[in-house]
Amino acid sequence: MFDKLEEVEKRYEEINELVCQSEVVADMERYTALMKEMKQLTPIVEKFREYKNAKAANEESREMLGDSSLDEDFAAMVKEEFESSREDMERLGEELKVLLLPRDPNDDKNVIVEIRGGAGGEESALFAGVLYRMYSMYAESKGFKTEVLSASETGLGGYKEISFSITGDGAYSRFKFESGVHRVQRVPETESQGRIHTSTTTVAVLPEAEEVDFEILDKDLQIDTFRASGAGGQHINKTSSAIRVTHIPTGTVVECQDQRSQHQNKEKALLVLRARLLDAEREKQNAEIAGERKAQVGTGDRSERIRTYNYPQGRVTDHRIGLTLYRLEQILNGDMDELIDALITADTAEKLKASQGEE
Repeated sequence: MFDKLEEVEKRYEEINELVCQSEVVADMERYTALMKEMKQLTPIVEKFREYKNAKAANEESREMLGDSSLDEDFAAMVKEEFESSREDMERLGEELKVLLLPRDPNDDKNVIVEIRGGAGGEESALFAGVLYRMYSMYAESKGFKTEVLSASETGLGGYKEISFSITGDGAYSRFKFESGVHRVQRVPETESQGRIHTSTTTVAVLPEAEEVDFEILDKDLQIDTFRASGAGGQHINKTSSAIRVTHIPTGTVVECQDQRSQHQNKEKALLVLRARLLDAEREKQNAEIAGERKAQVGTGDRSERIRTYNYPQGRVTDHRIGLTLYRLEQILNGDMDELIDALITADTAEKLKASQGEE
């Protein structure tokens, strides 16, 4: 591990010198790539330097303890420093193991979230609206920007399905564990007997694909225009601005009608299409390696029931990590950090366990 850390520190210092050179600064693409790499290496290097300081203090105090001429009070102080630095080394060593785990290459990306009503009819569609609001509020609290790409509303204010983007540094790292089946247990407003109903809603979280990630050929696309439907005033009734894009080789269909122009809708539809195709490729790769190693939290299987929201008891249970929080109202209002941090911690623990098994 420490050989690898020395290499990381060496690379960090190398980048530090490079970004000060005028020819590198003039090459914006290279400069941006180096600054991104530096940003990723900085927390590792800072932690490694902390570790080296603790190690130096530990070795210095060890040498001093070997001096029999030390008076009793000073020796006690040195011994305390020796123990403290040893504990620091152990703690920092564990933190470095976590920092050296392979990063998810998608963590820094923007995301596209697709929410669809499942079992439960109108109640499921209403809960899709609740989840959309929850994610929007959480995104806002993290300084991310959300934008609706397409939506199919129901008469009572729910969504048969809604697709929206979340833009911001590290968006995928905060939302990637939300893919799966979300179950809600509550008494519907239309239920006169006061009986609790159970319904489900499906969430898909897709990292936004860049041009380099997935090339889409024009000849593989069928693009149709149609008149938008739903809320939106007179504009949508007069123009065929909505776009339907079909990827012929895979049969993947994307519709977008929430933008004001055909061009904007086409742009957004292609954004979603690229993300879906990349996600399908990732799912295929994950299935291939699933037999060898499958992290409990990070499967992203959208047929898997991941969470239950129980209104009568005011609780949220994440079934993947066995976590129950009696903070339903706060979570639905976008206060999701405790839940998401627990999922990230569990996923990190799984990866650490797997990496130690490979050593």
